[in-house]
Amino acid sequence: MGTHRLAQHWLQPQWSAPESVLALVSTRTGGVSEPPFQHFNLGLHVGDDPAAVLVNRQRLSDSLPVEMHLQWLEQVHGIELVNAQADGVTRRGDAVYIDQPGLAGLVMTADCLPVFFASTSGKRVALAHAGWRGLAGGVLEKTLARFSDAPSEVLVFLGPAIGPCHFEVGAEVLSNFVAAAATPVLGKIIQEQAFRPSATPGKYLADLYILATLKLRALGVEQISGGELCTYCEHDRFFSYRRDGQTGRFVSLMGLLP
Repeated sequence: MGTHRLAQHWLQPQWSAPESVLALVSTRTGGVSEPPFQHFNLGLHVGDDPAAVLVNRQRLSDSLPVEMHLQWLEQVHGIELVNAQADGVTRRGDAVYIDQPGLAGLVMTADCLPVFFASTSGKRVALAHAGWRGLAGGVLEKTLARFSDAPSEVLVFLGPAIGPCHFEVGAEVLSNFVAAAATPVLGKIIQEQAFRPSATPGKYLADLYILATLKLRALGVEQISGGELCTYCEHDRFFSYRRDGQTGRFVSLMGLLP
């Protein structure tokens, strides 16, 4: 698949994507950033030494197949989708679509949910940054709509995010999802399956994985995998903003091999 160069400590989705698809998630291992950003921080916006971040980004690039161009995003917790380009310009958005070999898009997270999309044909892929605002606002719907394929012909993998064991939210988050649901029935299912009262009065533990799955299934996506990790719990592998406050960012990357 041309992925023999990838670092062994990175995660690769366990899914049935075609051989043309490159997908990975970086971890904290293998970089030069000092605490609290140790070690493989790839975010330039979190207060880390920019020189260290650029070394880390170069290491990422050097580990990828030759001639793979990267589309970086300036993320704003919205639903804007960017068409990846090979010009090296960072573009503002929270999802990226790729349909040209040799191109890859990235999203940076430290608790939010990275969602990988791939057509079963292997000709089109996309990647979305889905925190609760983006999920409620429709970032998954907008990303899926960019595909010419039927939803049943699109594979989805849910990357590492904060799990329901630690994602405590207020009642307004629950209200947002119920109000944004496509149907009252879906809203009821979301309330029953994706939220449970926490030990803090008036707060809930939310499940980003269930929220994404319910939305995707309602859209007709049938092949969904992943959703089994927690960035908060796995300190050695993942950055977590909820856990640490000031911290780094790992990346999810999705592309088509040259």
